[in-house]
Parts: sequence; structure tokens; C-alpha cells
Amino acid sequence: MEKLSVEQFSVILDPAELNEGSIFGALSEDATRFLLDNGAILRVAAGEEVFSAGDSGDSFFVVCEGSLDFYKHHEGRSVKTRSVGHGGELGFVAMIALQPHSGDAIAAKDSVLLEISSLLFSKLHEQHPQDFGLITLNLSRDMARVINQLGNALIETIAPVDTTQSLRLKSG
Repeated sequence: MEKLSVEQFSVILDPAELNEGSIFGALSEDATRFLLDNGAILRVAAGEEVFSAGDSGDSFFVVCEGSLDFYKHHEGRSVKTRSVGHGGELGFVAMIALQPHSGDAIAAKDSVLLEISSLLFSKLHEQHPQDFGLITLNLSRDMARVINQLGNALIETIAPVDTTQSLRLKSG
């Protein structure tokens, strides 16, 4: 993992492109710049671990470029539950819940991330309250989508669709 300066980041990606992703959508340029200036911009290689189960959940990571896979751990098992690309995040739930991470975040390909600590998130609230409201709404919306996707996956795993039954209902 390599830490990048804002200048190095700007060569890779125009900071304005962050606002095209779900987490930074509708944030002001000032708030985006505040997060880039005060967060940790990280370059990670494909296969590199960003965090692992049990690590402190005192920050979350926004994918600026590339993608991360999340492997959830429970009762000795590990399952990939999702992949997150440009504009998505991993780690917010652990940070808000004040719990350690419940799984591993692994770079699916070479990626650039912005780490936002709980302290920086708090400072965003103090210095950019309207943008704090927007990013919190964006993070909540993202969590709701993940909950919906995981719920659908659970149903598909527990009760797979019986296509013969479905066909009988349509033709009958």
C-alpha cells in the first residue's frame, strides 16, 4: 500500500470525477477537496489486503479507481459477499457500529482509495454540515442497496426458484 499526495492523485483521476460515484454524489467541490486534503489517499495492488476481520473499524474506504472485494467472516467460514467499484465504499458499517471489521477487503485489481477516518468524518460535520448531510444520505442509500442485495442472495440460497413450478403457474 502506497500513500499518495493530492497532486499525485490528481494525475491519476480528476477529483471532480469522484462526484460521479454514489458516495460523493452532489458533494460540493470544497467538501471533496477537504476530504482529499485530510484523508489518506492510497494506491493498492491487485490482491493486496486493505483491512482484515478484527481490524479496528475506525475508518472507511471510498474506491476512487479500481475495485475491492469483501469477504465476510462468520463462524469459521468466509464468503465473498460483494464487489465495490468506483464511488463505492467499504468499512462504513464497522465505523458507524463502533465495531471491528467483520471481514477482509481485498483489492480485486490495482486501485486508488480514499480512507476517511471517524475523526475526519466528524470534522466534515463541523466544517461542512450540509455536505456531511449529503454524504451521510449517500452512505445510507449505499447501505440500503447492499442490505437489499444480501437479502436477495439469502433468499436465492435458501429457497432457489423452482422453474417447473413457475412455468406451471404461468401456463395454468
